[in-house]
Amino acid sequence: MSIRETQAWKALEQQLEDGMRDIHLKTLFQQSPRFETFYLEAAGIQMDLSKQRWTTEVREGLLSLARDAGVPDAIQRLLSGERVNRTEDRPALHTALRLPREAQLEVEGIDVVGEVHATLDKMETLVNKLLNGQWRGATGKPITDVVNLGVGGSDLGPLMVTSALTDFEPDDVFEVSTHFASTMDGSQLADFLSWLNPETTLFILSSKSFGTIDTLSNASTALDWIATRLGGDEALIKRFHFVGVSTKPEKMTEWGIDPANQLLFWDWVGGRYSLWSAIGLPIAIRVGMDNFRQLLAGAHAMDEHFRTADLAENLPVQLGLIGIWNVNFLDIRSHAVLPYDGRLKHLPGYFQQLEMESNGKSVTNGDAVVDYSTCPVIWGEIGPNGQHAFYQLLHQGTQPVACDFIAPVNRYNDVEDERFRDDLMAQHRLALANCFAQSRVLMLGDDAVKSESTPPSYMRYRGNQPSSTLMFDSLNPATLGALIALYEHKVFVQGVIWDIDSFDQWGVELGKKIATETEEIIATQSGLDSLDDSSRGLIEAIWRGQASR
Repeated sequence: MSIRETQAWKALEQQLEDGMRDIHLKTLFQQSPRFETFYLEAAGIQMDLSKQRWTTEVREGLLSLARDAGVPDAIQRLLSGERVNRTEDRPALHTALRLPREAQLEVEGIDVVGEVHATLDKMETLVNKLLNGQWRGATGKPITDVVNLGVGGSDLGPLMVTSALTDFEPDDVFEVSTHFASTMDGSQLADFLSWLNPETTLFILSSKSFGTIDTLSNASTALDWIATRLGGDEALIKRFHFVGVSTKPEKMTEWGIDPANQLLFWDWVGGRYSLWSAIGLPIAIRVGMDNFRQLLAGAHAMDEHFRTADLAENLPVQLGLIGIWNVNFLDIRSHAVLPYDGRLKHLPGYFQQLEMESNGKSVTNGDAVVDYSTCPVIWGEIGPNGQHAFYQLLHQGTQPVACDFIAPVNRYNDVEDERFRDDLMAQHRLALANCFAQSRVLMLGDDAVKSESTPPSYMRYRGNQPSSTLMFDSLNPATLGALIALYEHKVFVQGVIWDIDSFDQWGVELGKKIATETEEIIATQSGLDSLDDSSRGLIEAIWRGQASR
């Protein structure tokens, strides 16, 4: 049975027709105080949902929908290691990656906590070797630069977190810089290799399957770069200049990575949920293993809140439910992520993969085509930059957009120079003022400012754009971990209600297969007749253009 056929869904549709479809946020705020009603706090995250276009009655209806969809039971099945990834018939146990050492979780006869911490301990050994200046390249010089070769979840998560936590780089260690190359066209890698020193560069091959063509192509180029400049045999270079992170130890060994330089994770870790695993090695190199463990601890705190809190007070559940209301009832299919902290510049891109790869589905777990919308389009930018780019559309465009405003309460408090600290704290205050002002204008429109005259139409603000505001005391490993886990669980809640598998990603596989076949046609100049007219024309244009060089 479709979720649309439940009494809870029909009751929400009735509320929509009884006035919620067209009611303006300014009217809702005139009717009663809303902040205390729609404010929640847990695991260091403060969440204000009062600027969303809902009421306590709508919230109750959504809670009924969650119960009808089996959300409480699904939460326990997720966290206990049941096979919630149905199409691949395995658990989705990223939460086990952040369990403390003393925890116990046996899944299908295996102590996963013991395995996780064994990998973390090996990871710590590698990290300490680098940060103590003891990892040396083939010529005996200490490694100074680490390049992560990965794509998707093997890139976006580590890139986002290392950028966000630059303030937490340890001071009393050997300096090692981290870099990221993901693009298969080689543009990022070509830039790095133009100035990096092959004697002091280490590459991390991060690939769950160890078969991702993007990553292996970059690895082959990196190997040739070092071999050409240093000479010697490739086996020696691989031993001193390459680390592998994968679920496939046999493939890493076949490629030539020394077993001592291999870090493992498990099939039950989805790529976009893998930053908590050894895929997070670049994070640990950047901020140190202690801070990496704090990142895990913050996520675990949110896991425990998700597991134990009542649905009405559960941050991931409430954030998920307001998304359901916006997408399926208010017909808002666009969602902007707007951090007001430059360190979170990669957060929108990270959330794009987390949400759109997880819930960009159109077939239910029962193999039926859905008859309702699922994941909205996720996009965004650092808030202050967005104000000068796309906020025009948010305020005066024709499309409804739901927004998440994200900001730390405190910043720069630990800057030693008093005058410099005051200047920077004033800038942070300005950023917060803009964050709150923008959400206020999106909510109220023209009514945000008292005026005795009516402005011309081209200066009018309609308001009624819903938003959530999420804050934390300061951006640190623990609060960042909790924030990421909050969104992971929100995605899961929505997937349960939509009755889709949030942990597979079959939609990306066919394109990879066709790309491999197409590359062979381009390289061999045979098989063109099997393609459509457009593809033939484009490939012939490539051949002509390359032949003229």
